[in-house]
Amino acid sequence: MVGDPISRIEAIRQLAGPGMPLEIVWQEIAGRRQRVFANAPASLREIYAGAVSDQPFIVFGDNRLTFAESWQQTSAFAAALVDRFGVMPGDRVAISLRNYPEWMIAFQAITAIGAVAVAANSHWPADELAHAVRDTEPRVLIVDAERLAGWQAAGAPVPLVAVRTPAERRGTALAFDDLVAAYRAAPMPEQAPASDDLATILYTSGSTGHPKGVPSTHRNIISALLSWELDAQVANLRAGVTPGPGAQAALLAIPLFHVTGLHAVYLSSFRAQRKLVSMHKWDPAEAIALIEREGITHVNAPSAVTGDLLAEAQRRGIGLPGLQVLGGGGAARAPEQVRAIASQLAGAMPVTGWGMTETNAIGTGIRGQDYVDHADTVGQVSAVLDLRVVDEAGRELPSGEPGELQVRGTSVVRSYWRRPDADAEAFDGEWFRTGDQATIDANGYVRIVDRLKDLIIRGGENIGCGKIEAALLEHPAVREATVFGIPDARLGEEVAACLFLSAPVSAAELLDFVKGKLAPFELPRRIEFWPEPFPRTASGKLLKREVRAAVLAADQASADQVRSISQ
Repeated sequence: MVGDPISRIEAIRQLAGPGMPLEIVWQEIAGRRQRVFANAPASLREIYAGAVSDQPFIVFGDNRLTFAESWQQTSAFAAALVDRFGVMPGDRVAISLRNYPEWMIAFQAITAIGAVAVAANSHWPADELAHAVRDTEPRVLIVDAERLAGWQAAGAPVPLVAVRTPAERRGTALAFDDLVAAYRAAPMPEQAPASDDLATILYTSGSTGHPKGVPSTHRNIISALLSWELDAQVANLRAGVTPGPGAQAALLAIPLFHVTGLHAVYLSSFRAQRKLVSMHKWDPAEAIALIEREGITHVNAPSAVTGDLLAEAQRRGIGLPGLQVLGGGGAARAPEQVRAIASQLAGAMPVTGWGMTETNAIGTGIRGQDYVDHADTVGQVSAVLDLRVVDEAGRELPSGEPGELQVRGTSVVRSYWRRPDADAEAFDGEWFRTGDQATIDANGYVRIVDRLKDLIIRGGENIGCGKIEAALLEHPAVREATVFGIPDARLGEEVAACLFLSAPVSAAELLDFVKGKLAPFELPRRIEFWPEPFPRTASGKLLKREVRAAVLAADQASADQVRSISQ
């Protein structure tokens, strides 16, 4: 007779106990006692060097690199950064590209020599690009042809390296390929990072103003990577599954400037010797073709992308039997999609979790039958983190009561980049205030109830409402503006704006007005007009929830009317 499956806590004790490869111990880091992986690599450089092999690594169209070839190009570009540009440990180097192989080579080179990779959002308008340059003061900017003009318009006062850009369009920018060729025989420079040196600065949207830089150390990032490895082993142990041998391949279908693409897909591939197949842009039909042709076993993407994939597979009547893991992140996945993965793709394990840029993408996780059984949750806390739920006064709440979710631990960043004002708002001592309202039940399952921050999550992209409101209010006819998320079956949320006008103006005119001020993903997909000044509290605070509720109620009334007519 097979006994009852062991608990998650017992599985972690077995797999992360003394003498185990993923052993977890307590260690004091910068005055804080934290749980760390005792055998963790010292830096990302150690991870890259340890993965060198003749196994296939990066695939993009006709471009193919093994892990060894990737390391050779990484060493060459690292030598160019040091010799040609004088990049030293701690210097910033910015990347603004599509998910080309060069993005990954550049990232590896920057972080291997102790410099800091600034992963710029390639969808940003020129003013955001200029802000990132002023904010991080990079020694070098690495751009592709699509981004080069934007960086030049931003007046970037630093050297440019151009990727996949014709010579006639490069101007003063140096060609990436030329630099790699010139230093092809050079070894990796000796300068190397330590565990608690900065490795990356990613940007996250706040409720107002420019995005905030989030600086992470090598230890922060590696703690997240090993936490996912432990989660997978825990799930296998609890299910009584022993993974068999066989090549693994992941589909990179989301931008590398997000932690899901950067950490969960790309950086997770090194220790697993997992082939990485990068798409030029998301297209579900092309994704199916790549999954079948390249033997893709892992797909990790926001629910909008995985939903597209499911719909395309269903349309074709195929089950993608080689797919082993269909992961999610960045936005909540509807329980119906979780069940659809389990029923429609028999070989694919549904996986999800909750995390943030500030936590290096980890926080909670759940997979397999556990996820199907608890499809309305984001799982249980990562082994190197602590979670709590607090009320407005900061008092910890008992199981099941909703409050703000807070997190602390080894993967959590210590501050924002040059933003002490944001630090004061976001940190409560060791605890990071997530801005998410959540509950934690008696078994440790976390349910995200609502957002306390004024943010929209559209297909995994955080969008600050305040910035869009400010852009709309610049129009002379707009007296009041409020922006909020509305439900969307594919993306989770869409951007909606409600306006009180002082003079007639059409929605199309307003969109044209803000197009140059906002990134494409920030543009309102819906604009409503309010007939009078917005409702406010006695202190003058706009009652955004009431406005949003009225817009959604009008939608429901219209839908009910349509149903009654059709019936």
